[in-house]
Amino acid sequence: MQKSGSYHAQTADAVTCLFKVTTATGLSAEDVEQRRAQYGPNRLGRHKQKSALAILADQFRNILAALLIGAAAISFAFQDTAEGLAILVVIALNTTIGYWAESKAIRSMAALRKMGRAHTQVRREGKSVAIPGEDIVPGDIILLEAGDIVTADIRIIECHSLQINESLLTGEAIPVNKKAAPLPVETNLYERHNMLFKGTSITRGSCTGVCVATGRATELGQIADLAQEATAATSPLEYRLQKLSAQLAYAVLVLMTLLTLIGLGTGRELLVMIKTGIALAVAAIPEGLPIVATMALARGMWRLARNNALIEQLSAVETLGAVNIIFTDKTGTLTKNKMKVIDFILPSDGGSPAAPVSAKQRALRVCALCTSGPDPRRLTDPMEKALVEAAEQAGVFAKQLLNALPRVREISFDPDVRMMATLHQQEKKVLYLVKGAPEAILAKATKIAGDGHDPPLTAKEKAQWLSRTENLAQHGLRILALAEKTTAKTDTPVFEDLTFLGLLSLEDPPRKDAAAAVKAAQEAGIRVIMVTGDNMVTGSAIARAVGIEGAGPGAAQEGTALAKGNLTPSAQAQLLKTSVFARMSPSEKLNLIDLHQKNGAVVAMTGDGVNDAPALKKADVGIAMGLRGTEVAKQAAEMILKDDAFASIVIAIQQGRVIYANIRKFVIYLLSCNLSEVLVVTTCLLAGFPLPLLPLQILFLNLVTDVFPALALGFGQGDAEILKRPPRARSAALIEPRHWQAIIAYAIIMTLSVVGAFLWAHRHPDYSADGANSIAFLSLALGQLWHVFNMRSRRAALLKNQVMQNPYVWGAIGICLSLLAAALYWPLLATVLHLEIPDQKGWLVIVFASLIPLLLGQIFKFTPPSRS
Repeated sequence: MQKSGSYHAQTADAVTCLFKVTTATGLSAEDVEQRRAQYGPNRLGRHKQKSALAILADQFRNILAALLIGAAAISFAFQDTAEGLAILVVIALNTTIGYWAESKAIRSMAALRKMGRAHTQVRREGKSVAIPGEDIVPGDIILLEAGDIVTADIRIIECHSLQINESLLTGEAIPVNKKAAPLPVETNLYERHNMLFKGTSITRGSCTGVCVATGRATELGQIADLAQEATAATSPLEYRLQKLSAQLAYAVLVLMTLLTLIGLGTGRELLVMIKTGIALAVAAIPEGLPIVATMALARGMWRLARNNALIEQLSAVETLGAVNIIFTDKTGTLTKNKMKVIDFILPSDGGSPAAPVSAKQRALRVCALCTSGPDPRRLTDPMEKALVEAAEQAGVFAKQLLNALPRVREISFDPDVRMMATLHQQEKKVLYLVKGAPEAILAKATKIAGDGHDPPLTAKEKAQWLSRTENLAQHGLRILALAEKTTAKTDTPVFEDLTFLGLLSLEDPPRKDAAAAVKAAQEAGIRVIMVTGDNMVTGSAIARAVGIEGAGPGAAQEGTALAKGNLTPSAQAQLLKTSVFARMSPSEKLNLIDLHQKNGAVVAMTGDGVNDAPALKKADVGIAMGLRGTEVAKQAAEMILKDDAFASIVIAIQQGRVIYANIRKFVIYLLSCNLSEVLVVTTCLLAGFPLPLLPLQILFLNLVTDVFPALALGFGQGDAEILKRPPRARSAALIEPRHWQAIIAYAIIMTLSVVGAFLWAHRHPDYSADGANSIAFLSLALGQLWHVFNMRSRRAALLKNQVMQNPYVWGAIGICLSLLAAALYWPLLATVLHLEIPDQKGWLVIVFASLIPLLLGQIFKFTPPSRS
């Protein structure tokens, strides 16, 4: 009974009977549990999360692991058991850290996916509840409306003006009309108009249906079974990091070979040079970059989720930092989305208190009955809620009216027509109730409500009403027109020969945080452009109220300006300057995004409706509304705003910049530290001095100073002034030439200070070879730890900055100091590493040598920057 078979050929009652469910009550909790156990979760296949064994195996599939294992094997081959065991300990530690980091990142991503699951409205035990789509079971009574994603295969029980986008299955983008009547059994899949299929979406209307198949038993599931599983996409940042690691690995392998040959040519021992070369290669290759970056991105996604921005794709996190234009909706994003009817403007007397009761009653009747869906308690649109509330406050209740005027059908709001209607049986006639944009309704109205009879509506009167609409809209009010007509049948054109009933004004004031958020975006070099379906005057009024630049009187344009093909250069230039666009259709939004992208912009776009999905996909970062957004919009977007607030977009962009900056910081830190280790050994080798660092010391240094401080930098809160900087260019490299200059400069400074300390100890009669190595080891280890403070921004204060105030940095330093103390004072580890405890003079030299890179780095921070 799980496979979508011949349900289309049976009546809806027969199908519900087959699944032992009643439409009015739905399944019981006991039924749900039994069917879930029988059929399993409603998903096409479990997201294949890596097993613990697979994550562990991954730790050995890299150059670093191969080099370490090779070094251990060589040590055992030369009967150096202690060093071989020590290298195995390093392998174990490195594997443990890598395993922990990767498994934590995977768990974080799995949890975030769970947060973003689509929900579906079902009826269970007589109550309507929203549940995750994967919790649906066969026999569930499903309630769907425009904007919802169909999450299972469904047999329609009843529907109203239902249209479905089935392009996922058919490849045809034209919406398909649906009906509930049974069809011949031989009807092919694409003509089963009484069935809804998993993965499709509702573009218009509403319906009630019964789930007949879930998961892999659905039509979509059967198609998915034929396809091979796609490989997960790598984000551009991850790709760049992997490429950087690979390039460094090849360079280091060449250097390792040359140094080994040079060492052998100058009389060094073969075993020492091979192990030194391997240790240097391990030190120089920042193998952990992708894992640390993934952890930083995952942590950033959690931080964004706490700030009401749910990121659906890792790549969107880095793209956010490059956004330089935000196309924002008005309603609910810049405004409170809490509409309230302010006034009725009736034709009989222009809206004075003396207006006839009958005229206002007709207007209130439209408010109460002309709604999306027959149940006023289930309304989600703030405007419709406000209309119903206004009617109820005047004593007009939908429930009472529906007894006398039962609903026949609904014509859902069409963004192209800009009107909606409901049809009601009025004795032997049909009453059409219409609401919509004033200019749309006035264009179709032929009469105007009057006292006793409805006289013709003249062109002059239409112009007067449009002028009145414009005057009201200049105050930021939303203006809606109401109309009706009565006919003898339901098949007459809906939006023709209307009787104009008047206007009503609604207020949706700006959010308190909108103006500050718009200002913050502008200071960050991000241009804010309003793209609204409202009229120009209302849109411009709100745009001015929240501080959108270029929103002065007469500066707005209607979307029709974008509908024209082959725009002239001057027309394009004018459109690129415009900051408020009104009456925008889906195709016009696409054209606008395309125009700005072709001019080099990185675009973020907000949207909530079914028709916004193409624009959300076209934008560099699509942002769906979490409160009022449809499931189609959420599926198309890379980010979902849980509170629908524009301020959350700015916070998300700030966090996107912080995450990218953090990754850049720890890459610079790792590369400069690793390069210093290579240069210290190379300098002494080429100069004919003894090796300042032994192979195991290099491995220990790499383990101690690389991982923990790098992770700490990746978890930083970011610079307070990061939104004062312009967005980075789309083509900007992660490590630019100026960063390479800083990496090389830092590495040279650390090298000179460490080599100087080593040569002092080497030439001092009180120090043995191990003692001199200990001086170099501790100088470099501490120097690299203090070097983390050089990662502050040039613009940040010396003591109050993002690194100094990062608790993870202090925790990392504490861990590293503890490990260094263990290496020095634990006899077993000290013996393996050939370390000796320095005397007072030695400690003075170590402290001085380790502080030189920090001091010079801070002085460097105070030099005039080109950029930081």
